[in-house]
Amino acid sequence: MQTDTAPTETAETTARWPAVLAVTAGIFALVTTEILPIGLLTSIGAEFSVSDGTAGLMMTVPGVLAAVAAPVVTTATARFDRRTMLCAFVSLLAAANVLAAAATDFGVLLASRVLVGVAIGGFWSIGAGLAGRLVPAAAGRATAVVFSAVPLGSVLGVPAGTFIGQLAGWRTAFAVLGFLSVAVLTALLLTLPPLPAERPTRAALLARVLRRAGTRFALAATVLVVLAHFGAYTYVTPFLEQVTGAGPTAITVALLVYGSAGIAGNLVFGALVSRWPRAAFAGVAAGIAAGTLLLPVAGRDLAGAIALLVLWGASYGGVPVCSQTWFARAAPDSPEAAGVLFTASFQATISLGALLGGAAVDRGSPSTVMALAGTTAALAVLVVAAHRRD
Repeated sequence: MQTDTAPTETAETTARWPAVLAVTAGIFALVTTEILPIGLLTSIGAEFSVSDGTAGLMMTVPGVLAAVAAPVVTTATARFDRRTMLCAFVSLLAAANVLAAAATDFGVLLASRVLVGVAIGGFWSIGAGLAGRLVPAAAGRATAVVFSAVPLGSVLGVPAGTFIGQLAGWRTAFAVLGFLSVAVLTALLLTLPPLPAERPTRAALLARVLRRAGTRFALAATVLVVLAHFGAYTYVTPFLEQVTGAGPTAITVALLVYGSAGIAGNLVFGALVSRWPRAAFAGVAAGIAAGTLLLPVAGRDLAGAIALLVLWGASYGGVPVCSQTWFARAAPDSPEAAGVLFTASFQATISLGALLGGAAVDRGSPSTVMALAGTTAALAVLVVAAHRRD
């Protein structure tokens, strides 16, 4: 019996890896779409005659909608096949990118970001915990592959989108993402097996998981770290332009270096968090605190700014996997519920960070944003250090 079973499990695991890669591609498209405005913020703001802070609403809007969509859409569709839902959310993402490319005013562009938020909330909540179901024999490795899409969105998606925007206009960058979304949809349809809902995620289940001490810690740490990161990173382009004095090509290179460091951080902290979860989370928060606090001082020349962006990028690269690990540890019996809470908290805080950062930019300066973000990340280090249970 043993001899017959092992090959079957190995063959099934191998056959499902294309599906894992398709889900990874879906998250890559979502992440790239969500944060693409960071690289195009000033050019979009200039076309529609809005300030940098107002242009930052392109980050705030999808975060708010994703935070709402994560629990609402996931519970409303709890009994639907998960394959069907993932394909529906990617279709919505494709439509959102096409609408953005054709936007006639800033209001239409924000409407497209509403659709992006719904797609993110639904896809992330289901997809974040799906790797273990697709390849249970290699659940840890498959989950790491899925989460590698987050730094890949920074290292490939945003710099590439920024470069395309500089060459052919920001609308072209969104149009390219629309084509990418259609390609991802095709891959999902071809590779994903039927995935009927196993344990429907209901509001009562979310409430029970939220009452757990581990969930509350994961929530507090995630909110502080993500608030610090996106409060500052949303406005990194204005900082590089106004404080560092970088031109368009230098900014693209800086974002590319930042994203490359994020991939390394994802690998390093992804390996550490399973053994030392508290130390890993404290490490990413401390790195973000140091990078953002030092930028106004040491980031006035390009070399100093890039060095600090490497530290910042490597640290943030570990944030999603550290956060998701803590939520999953708090609810090992309910992975989709953990995914919903992870997505909702992450996206709500992206929105809040972009909104508060925009207010600080418009009333102060990009350096003010960096200082406030560093202080918030330092507070996250204290919260993690005070948590006594791994």
